Amino acid sequence: MNSISPNLNLMIKACEKASKVIIRDFGELENLQVSKKGPKDFVTKTDKRVERILIEELAKSKRNYSFITEENGKILNKNKDTFWIIDPIDGTTNFLHGIPHFAISIALKTGDEIITGLIFDPIKNEVFYAEKNSGSFLNNNRIRVSNKLSLDECLFASNSKGLKSIYPKLDLRNTGCAALDLAYVGCGRLDGYFHNEINLWDVAAGKIIIEEAGGKVNNISEYKINKIDIRAGNPNIYEKMLKKLDNF
Repeated sequence: MNSISPNLNLMIKACEKASKVIIRDFGELENLQVSKKGPKDFVTKTDKRVERILIEELAKSKRNYSFITEENGKILNKNKDTFWIIDPIDGTTNFLHGIPHFAISIALKTGDEIITGLIFDPIKNEVFYAEKNSGSFLNNNRIRVSNKLSLDECLFASNSKGLKSIYPKLDLRNTGCAALDLAYVGCGRLDGYFHNEINLWDVAAGKIIIEEAGGKVNNISEYKINKIDIRAGNPNIYEKMLKKLDNF
């Protein structure tokens, strides 16, 4: 394994522990589809349980970093300049419907800069990660963004608003999991990604994974944490993609 920092090592271990809960609960969902109470409450419980495990594990770092999380908002600790940013299950609607496409996302941000990112797909057992100036990896193998030059050959991802307003200008997918969309741009499965008014915890890890894989991402620190307009792509098509998104 390439050498990784203690922080990233902690993030990987936290994800491995939390993923056991996700996989077990995902298996239970089939039994719940027919129950009166329905699976929605169950998924909310899973989300909270996973977040609790991640916070407990990451708090084992002696550095007392603070947290920004989907379920709990900001949790301030002694170190108020560096934050763990956590999305326990990105793609909960997929999870809820038994679609195996969702991920845990964790990033480490100091000041305005994201320095470490991890996106873990527990079902496909794919771990995407990156550290500042150290490259991007998928399960220990170095990854790069695609090198396509023509928009006609590219595949992009967005949410349903993006699909409605930009289609048919670009070939688009809406997979329901922003974190994995960004990870896929990082490893070249997708060529670009755009989304308006998205949350920081959905995109923080993906931003550094794409940048360390040679891609381009706009400056997300100028937005509010729950209203980020993100644009990401391989460097050859990034500007061309932005032209197509003029009115988005």
